[in-house]
Amino acid sequence: MLGALNAFRLDFLRPSSSGQIVLFTALSIIAFLLFVTLLVLLLRNILKLLADERSRVLGSRLRSRMLIGAVLLSFAPALFMFLFSFLLMNRSIDRWFSQPVGELRDNSIRIALELAHYVSLNARAEAESLARSRSFADHYATADGSRLLDEIRTHRITLQGGFAVVYRDGTPLAQYQLPQQSAKVHAWLDANAEKNNISEDITTAALMAAQRTDEPVLIVGDKQYAVGDATIDDGGLIVVGLPLPAGLSATIEQIRSGYEQYWTLYRERRSIRSTYLFLLLLLTTLIFFASSWLALYLSKQITRPVEALADAMNSIGEGHYHQRVTVSATAELGELVRSFNHMASDLEESRRLADSSAAQLSAANRTLESRRKELETILETIPSGVVTLDSECRILQANRAFVDLVTLHPPGTMTGKPLASLFPPDVAFELNVLERRAQRMGIASTEFELPSPSRSLSLTATISALDLGHPKRGSILVLEDVTEFLQAQRQLAWKQVAQRVAHEIKNPLTPIALSAERIRRHMDRNLPESPGVIRRCVDVILSSVESMSTLVDQFAVLAEFPAPQPKPSDLNAIVEGAVMLFHGRLNNIRIEKNLLTNLPAVMADAQTLTRALANLIDNAAEAMENSLLRVLCIETRLSENLGMAELVIADTGHGLTGEMRERLFLPYFSTKQRGTGLGLAIAAKIVQQHHGAIRAENNSPAGARFILELPLADNGHGANGHKQADMGLPLHASTGE
Repeated sequence: MLGALNAFRLDFLRPSSSGQIVLFTALSIIAFLLFVTLLVLLLRNILKLLADERSRVLGSRLRSRMLIGAVLLSFAPALFMFLFSFLLMNRSIDRWFSQPVGELRDNSIRIALELAHYVSLNARAEAESLARSRSFADHYATADGSRLLDEIRTHRITLQGGFAVVYRDGTPLAQYQLPQQSAKVHAWLDANAEKNNISEDITTAALMAAQRTDEPVLIVGDKQYAVGDATIDDGGLIVVGLPLPAGLSATIEQIRSGYEQYWTLYRERRSIRSTYLFLLLLLTTLIFFASSWLALYLSKQITRPVEALADAMNSIGEGHYHQRVTVSATAELGELVRSFNHMASDLEESRRLADSSAAQLSAANRTLESRRKELETILETIPSGVVTLDSECRILQANRAFVDLVTLHPPGTMTGKPLASLFPPDVAFELNVLERRAQRMGIASTEFELPSPSRSLSLTATISALDLGHPKRGSILVLEDVTEFLQAQRQLAWKQVAQRVAHEIKNPLTPIALSAERIRRHMDRNLPESPGVIRRCVDVILSSVESMSTLVDQFAVLAEFPAPQPKPSDLNAIVEGAVMLFHGRLNNIRIEKNLLTNLPAVMADAQTLTRALANLIDNAAEAMENSLLRVLCIETRLSENLGMAELVIADTGHGLTGEMRERLFLPYFSTKQRGTGLGLAIAAKIVQQHHGAIRAENNSPAGARFILELPLADNGHGANGHKQADMGLPLHASTGE
C-alpha cells in the first residue's frame, strides 16, 4: 500500500480532485498506522526473545535459532527474487524507452505525413496539368464556365473523387464535385499548429487553403482533402482537392497522442523506476516479516510443550512423581507428552517399589566384602586421620594418617586400644565428651591442642555416630591438622582487630584535638564567652575519653575472658536476672517470657552467662527501634539433643541477611552505626566456654532468633578439665538458615 501511494507522485496518477486527495490521505494514514503496529509487534516479540535468552529462559535459544534459520532460509529466495525483478524491471524500462521504440514511433508519424504530402503533391500536379492544358486555357480566356467544367470532367479519374475550383480574380468561375458544405482549414502537418475551428464557405475555404504554404488540410464534414493549386497566365487560379484516406488524420492524431503520453512517461521514468523499486523492497520486507512472524509462531508451538515437559521433569526430580503434562501439542510433540506421562506413571510405581525395598538393599550392600576392601584403600590414601571406634571407644581400625598424627607405633598394634590411651588426659576427656554428644546429635566437632616433641599441633576432631548393627553404636573419628591454617587465621584476625581498634580510637581523637585548640585560643584571648566555650570543650574531651575508655574495656573483655566456673545453675533464674538489668530501659517493648517449669539445672557460670544474655537482649532492643511491633520473646525448653537445654531470644526487628548470618559472630562486625561489633562475639565466646552452641536464624514473621544450647548438670560435665578457648581461634557459633 505504501508503494502504491508512492506511485501517486507520477503526473498521470496524481490525484486531481479533493475527494481523491482525502481518500489518498486516509489511505496514507491507515497504511502508516498498520506499518507502525506491525513494526511494534515484531520489535516487541524480538525484544522479548532477546530478554528471555539473556535470562536463560527454557526454549529461548530454540526460538532464536528458528527465527534466524527462517530469516536465512527466506533471505536467498527473497534476495534472488528482488535481484531478478530489479534487473527485469530495469531491462523492461530500458526497452520501453529505448531508441528503436522512439524511432519506430517517429517513422510511423513520418510515413503518415509523407502519405499526406504525397496526396498534396498529386493534387498540385493535377492542378498544374489542368492549368497547362491549351483547351483549358482557351476556355478560361473566354470565361466559359461550362466548357471549363467539361475539361475538368476529362480528369475525373485522376481526381479520385476529389474536387476542382477555378477562380478568376478570387471569384469562382467553375467548380467540379465541390461539396455544398462549410469547410475548415487545418495545417495538421505542423504538430505545433492550432486547429482553425471557424467554418467558412467551401469556395472561400478552398481559396484560403490554396494560398497557404504549409500544405493544409481542408475538412469538409467527415472528409479531409489535400489541397493543391496552380496559377493561370492572366492571374487566375485553379484549386484541386484530393480526398485523403479515411481515418488517416485520426491515425496521425492517435500516434501524436501516444507520442505525447510516451514523452510524459519518458520524463517520469526515474519516478517509475523508484516506484517499482520501492514496491520490490516492500515485498521483500514483507517476506522477511512473514517468515519471522511464522518462525516465532511455530517456535512457540514447539517450546511451550518443551517448557511444560521441563517443568514436569523438575517436579519429578524434586520427588513429585504425580506431576503430569496437560499442555496441548502437535502430533509428534503430543506423542512425546503422552510418552512422558506414561513414563511418569511408571516412575511413580517404581519409586513406590524402590522405597519399600530400600532398607533391604541397604542392609545387603553393607555386607559386601568388596566394599570393605575398597573403603580400606580409600582410608589409607586420604590425608586426614580416620579411626573407627566401638561403643567402648576402643580402636577398631585406623589409617596411616591417624597414626602419624598421634603416635609413632605401627598401625597393626593400635587395634583394640582405648582411644584415651593415645592422648593427654585433658584431650582424652574432651574427646569423650565429644563422642557422647555425637551419639546424641549424630555428628559433633571440636578443636584442641596436641603437644608433640617438636611443636604443638592444632587439630580439628569430628566424630560421627556409626551403626554397627547392634544396640551399642560405635563412631568414626576424623582428625585434621589445621595448625598452619589457624596461625594464618590468628594473624589475619589480630590484624583486623588492630585496624578496627586504631580506627575506633582515632575517631574521638579528632574532637579532642579540636577542643584543645579552641581552649588554647580562648585562654589567650580572655573573652567574656571564653569560660563557657572552655567548659563545652572540656565536656567534649571528657565524652571522647569516656568513649575511648568504653572501647578499651570491651576490647579487654574480649581479649582476656575470665575462666568461667560452670556449676549446676537454674537457667530460668539466670534469665530473670538478665532481664532485671534492663528494668525501665526497654521502653515500648513488650517482653514475653515462656520459661519451662521444672527445667533441669544446667552447667553454667551464672555471672558470665548473664553478661552474654545482656548482650543479646541489648542487640534485640536496638534491632526493634524502627519496628511498628516491638515484642521480645524469651523461652527456655529442653533441646531435641539429649542432655541439652535451649534458651531462645527472639525479636521482631529487621531480621538477618545471608551476609549477616555468615559474619554475625566475628569480632568488630556490626550493623549498628555506633556499635563496636564485640557484643555478639563475647556472647558466642562465653557459650563456647560452657561447651554449648549458639546459632542465629530469621524469626517468623519478622525479626531474628538466637538459640543457645547448654549442657544439663546431670550430663557429666564438670567445671574442671575444661580447656579454655584461645583468643585467636574462631568462635564455635553457627547460623541457622
